[in-house]
Amino acid sequence: MRKLKLQVQISVDGFIAGPQGEMDWLVQNWGPDIDASVSELTDSVDTVLLGANLAKGFIPHWTAASKEENPIPGAEFYANVSKVVFSNSIQESDTEVQAWQNTSIANGNLVEEVKALKALAGKDMIAYGGSAFVSSLIQHQLIDELYLFVNPTALGKGLPIFASLTKNQHLQLIDTKQFDCGIVLLAYKIS
Repeated sequence: MRKLKLQVQISVDGFIAGPQGEMDWLVQNWGPDIDASVSELTDSVDTVLLGANLAKGFIPHWTAASKEENPIPGAEFYANVSKVVFSNSIQESDTEVQAWQNTSIANGNLVEEVKALKALAGKDMIAYGGSAFVSSLIQHQLIDELYLFVNPTALGKGLPIFASLTKNQHLQLIDTKQFDCGIVLLAYKIS
């Protein structure tokens, strides 16, 4: 069965965005060391799962970035990889969606849809999204591995991803890395 990995940037106090979704606290000066680590993580992936809100910016950004003369690291991967957008409001016939190459829309039950994707043949999958989408994946124990890129910033308040847990989830540390930009990777297997 395919694994579902979650890659997320997070503050040291556990938020993935400020209270209003602010992202201005993220470390932007990534170097070759962190680019290589993200590339290594995505090498085992052939499908990206996205929440609808993130998808509206993610897909156009990476599509445009992949067409630049000197694309940023990862641009071609994210533009060309198969993507599944989870939404209750976006439909396959929406004009915006018709421009999204290699993208399908999942409108059904999140748990059933993800379990069906996990049962398909292929490489692993990786999830990106906002607080609500990521929280739902964690709450329903759909994530197999967490890749938390901890930024050297404390926000005090913001949008969490673990607040919807109804019981403890035990994690097994599988990797740690410190990057030149100050970000630390904490990678966990959910046991």
